This record gives sequence, C-alpha cells and structure tokens, in this order.
Amino acid sequence: MFAFFAAAAAAPATSTNSNSDVDGIVDAVVARYHLPGIAVGVIDDGKVVYTRAVGNLASGKPMDADTLFQIASNTKAMTSTLLARLVQQGKLRWEDPVTKYLPSFRMHDPWVTANMQVGDLLVHRSGLPEGAGDLMLWPTPNQFTPDDVVAGLQYLKPAYSFRSGYAYDNTLYIVAGQLAAAAGGAAYPELMRREIFEPMGMTRCRIGTWNRDEIGNVADRNVWRDGRYVFEAAKDPIVQAQTMDSAGGVRCSLNDMLTWAKNWLVPTPRQLEWLAPEQRRREWTSYTPMPISKRKRDWDGTLFYGYGYGWRIADVDGQMTVSHTGTLSGMYSAMLLLPMRKSGFVVLINADADHARSVLIETLTKHFTAPDKARSVASYADELEQADKQQRASHIPDTSSRKPATVAELKAQLGVWRDPWFGEARICAQGRAVRFASAKSPRMAGQVMRVGDKYLVHWDSDAVDVEAWLRLPEKPDGTLHLAKVDPDADFSTDFEDLAFTREHGCE
Repeated sequence: MFAFFAAAAAAPATSTNSNSDVDGIVDAVVARYHLPGIAVGVIDDGKVVYTRAVGNLASGKPMDADTLFQIASNTKAMTSTLLARLVQQGKLRWEDPVTKYLPSFRMHDPWVTANMQVGDLLVHRSGLPEGAGDLMLWPTPNQFTPDDVVAGLQYLKPAYSFRSGYAYDNTLYIVAGQLAAAAGGAAYPELMRREIFEPMGMTRCRIGTWNRDEIGNVADRNVWRDGRYVFEAAKDPIVQAQTMDSAGGVRCSLNDMLTWAKNWLVPTPRQLEWLAPEQRRREWTSYTPMPISKRKRDWDGTLFYGYGYGWRIADVDGQMTVSHTGTLSGMYSAMLLLPMRKSGFVVLINADADHARSVLIETLTKHFTAPDKARSVASYADELEQADKQQRASHIPDTSSRKPATVAELKAQLGVWRDPWFGEARICAQGRAVRFASAKSPRMAGQVMRVGDKYLVHWDSDAVDVEAWLRLPEKPDGTLHLAKVDPDADFSTDFEDLAFTREHGCE
C-alpha cells in the first residue's frame, strides 16, 4: 500500500509533508524539467490520501486542487461514458450502425460505412491512419466544424482493413460527440454537463462555451520553445466551443478528476445506479490489441495492452491497470487506476511535458506495483534523454541551409490548390517571397523555403511546431503533397493525408 499522508495543496516552495514518497517524486520531476505548474492526486484503497499543486496562476496566486486544467484526451473516457449513459437509457445501442443516427456519415469504403457501429467509433480500429484528419482539429483556432469532420472522413484513405489493427484517431470521437447529440436530443456540451458533470458532482469541470473570469482559477498553458517554457496567457475571457471538444476539450480540476477516479474504483450505490456494472464492464473491455513498446516491456513487464471504450487496459508488473493520457500544446494529463487495489493517481500539468509525464507515471505506478523495482526520477529521465538524442541524430534531416524560394523557380506551382477534406490552400507570391496559406486553418501559413532540391514551409506561428516538406507535382496536372520534416513528430500533424490538386491561378 502507498504509505502516504494527506498533503494540502501547496505553493511552489512549500509542502505540508515534504518527507513523503510522492513529495520527493514531484519535487524531483519539477526540478528536472523546470515545470511551471502541476497538480497531483493519489488514491489508496479507495481514499484520497494525497493532493498537491505546484505553480502559480497568471495572477500570481498559487494553483490549488480546484485549478482548472485541460485534460485533453482524458476527455475520451467521459465521451464514452456519455454514450454508455445513453445506452443505459435505451436511446441507442452499442451495436447500432452509426448511420442510424448520422445518415450523412461516410467512410472511404462504403462497406465500412454500412458496418461501422457505435462502439467502433471509440476503439481505434477503423482502418484510418494514425491521427487521420487531425488538421481539422488543430492548430486552433480554425474554421472547421464537427460537421466538416463528419463530411471529411470519406476522403481519408484507410491504412489497413476495418477492425484488423490499431491506429489512434481523434476524428471518430468527434463523430461520437455528434452521434451523442443526435441520440440524446441536445448539444454535446449540454449532454456532458447533464449526464456526467452534474450527477458526479464534478462542479468545476467545463466544456463548450464559458467565461474564464466568472469561473476563475484557470491554468494557462506553457509551450516549449528554444529550450525554455514560454507562458501563453489567454487573451479572451470567453472560452469558445471547439471542434475537438468531444475528443479532448474538457477542463477539470484535480478534485474533479479524483472524484471521477473514485467513481471507477469505489463506486457508491448511487453511482452504480447512475452507471450500471454492465456498462462499466463494457468500457473496460479490451476491444483492440495495442502494440507494446520495448520500453513498456522493459520498464513494466507488460504482456497485454488493449484499448476499451476510451480507456487503455494493460498489465504492469503483473497487476491490471486502466489508464489514459492527454496531450495538447501546453497541457498534459494522466490518470492511472489499479482496480484490484482500489488505488490510482491523477497528474495535471500546464506545460509541454512528455518526458516529465512519463517519468511521473512510471515512478508513481512502481510504488504500487513493484516498490523493489522502483528507480529514481533521474534514472528514468536520463534514459529518455539518451533515447531522444539517438533518435534526433538518426531521423531528423539538417535543414539549416534553407533559403527563401523565389517566385521564378516556383512559377509553375503558384495558384489555389484544394484538398477534398482540408479545403483550399494558396501558394502565391507576396513581394519576392512565396507563401503557403490555408483558408480554413489560418495558423497554417508560412514562407516557402528551399533546402537543396527540396522545399519546405516555415510556418509563421509557433502553434504549428512541425515543419512540412512541400512535395511538388511531377507533372503539370499532378498532385501536391506535404510531409513532416521530422518523421517522428506528433502524429496529429497529419500532413501525409493531404493531396492537393490545382484549381486556378493566384489572381
């Protein structure tokens, strides 16, 4: 069992229990990665035994267990539970075809369209490539709508056959949100408040459109640029509903997330009426086998890894875990539950924190599953850092020789181009420069540069943090493509799924 004492939310330099194991872990991770803000909560044998917040709000006030963070893809379990509630109410069935509720829904293959069931939307086995269509969701803000996502899916070519493999996607969770609205008779944000937040007493959670100033105590994001964190305060007090909401748009506090976790670990009789054991079992059933990385085998001894309805199920050191992570620019989260022990933890970070989150997950989990195998924060961090160095050296091309492309050399390619799901993009002259600009995703705009005999787009905004090769057509009437300069960059930057055809000139 975790030998933790309850610790109050703390300002950056203080803690009410600095000698506890978790304090040492949190302090070491914050110090190693210079994290600007983090909230951690631990449940042991069904009881919240530890909460701590480190960092300050934009106002200078300390964060606490009620500070709102974006939980990103931890939203998926809530969207799945919303559908489970509608199933329980008899408003839909998991085996129903998606087209019963969304007649306009189409996949690239008509057979898949006809056979895609409600449950298939949640388990990443549709045949879509990893991250397919995510450029309709990010970077934000953009002009895509959930209806655009539903309409665009038919143009995304499959990477494998239906239900035969695993590839993580967000777009089908957007479809799930639209389907919930159609079956539930209300917009997705309203349904989430009515069916999830209010019955669970998750009083701080927010989705859709709301006012930051009225709610208060909201964490802003910090993004990693040029070797340091850059704070990005929200400019508008009104948070607008976003296309990606049902895949990753929920914001909750640490206290809310611990309430959510306890509902799964030690549900009360009232909570079991709210969501019956049958639906809970459905959510925690593994439908799609997931690949097990060498690191996961080495660190955790994992032999089984699968995806349920919005949850990842795996064995870690011989114990069952149910978990998920959430990743948005400047906001990272994690929840890991050990159902047999009625224990688990929640991590919320308002910064780009991939390795910090990985180290926290591993060190906190080991104290439950295998204390004798626990390694130090530094040990895990050093291993990840070394792997990163090796990957960068072997995969990322040198583009330092870049120079602006000229209008003359790209004269034949200038014009307005169109991709069937992403829409219009212009490659046009601006003075002596050549620029790429998307019509519906304004942040995807930048100058075309030449690197040897290749071309890339140097984006104006840091919100687009993955540069793209511009692969020009070989024939005058050919197709223009984009590809990630760094092939290992975030899969949500799905440049490879784009195929532009030229419509007309820039005039």
